[in-house]
Amino acid sequence: MKYDILIAGVGGQGVVLASRILALAAMKAGFHVSTAETIGMSQREGSVSSHIRIGDDVSGSLIPIGQADLLLGLEPAETVRNLPFLKEGGKVLVNTHAIPPASRPPGSPEYNPAALLSFLCSYYPDILCSDFTELAGDVGTYKAANVAMLGAAAGARVLPFHEDILKAVLDAEIPEKYRAVNDAAFERARKCIRFISGI
Repeated sequence: MKYDILIAGVGGQGVVLASRILALAAMKAGFHVSTAETIGMSQREGSVSSHIRIGDDVSGSLIPIGQADLLLGLEPAETVRNLPFLKEGGKVLVNTHAIPPASRPPGSPEYNPAALLSFLCSYYPDILCSDFTELAGDVGTYKAANVAMLGAAAGARVLPFHEDILKAVLDAEIPEKYRAVNDAAFERARKCIRFISGI
């Protein structure tokens, strides 16, 4: 078995934490795991991506172009930017909450998240998307959007291990004072995505 997950977002969204939780859950499920991060100016909302490679047939920590089974996009532009990694038939789960770039090179086009989401929905008709930042804010803090997306991935059944394993790792890794709000974000997103996807 081999399963490759790419998480893409910007600095401050918790890409690395989400990657750690997925990797630990895969190991708890008995799989071999290899991970790597590519981090730009993460403190300045730069691009951040994390590669999680699961299975015994993995060679190298970075997912090759066209090989990712699942793309978790925490931000629309970063989702589009990382589409070349997705394999044919791969799944896309995207947070529709946009974070405009902190700076824009002269002459570059205006950031248009609606156009990006329209593009994604046109080319990936089975895409699963929602404003997970708003959802997390509704249960206590927008900072739990990354955990909400993990809940959505569990709810959509696009992970190669049972959601109970993911939830156990989440509870073990999140400090106790933040656990309740993260649990709430996870559960709300899990139920929301099951309703959207009809699972």
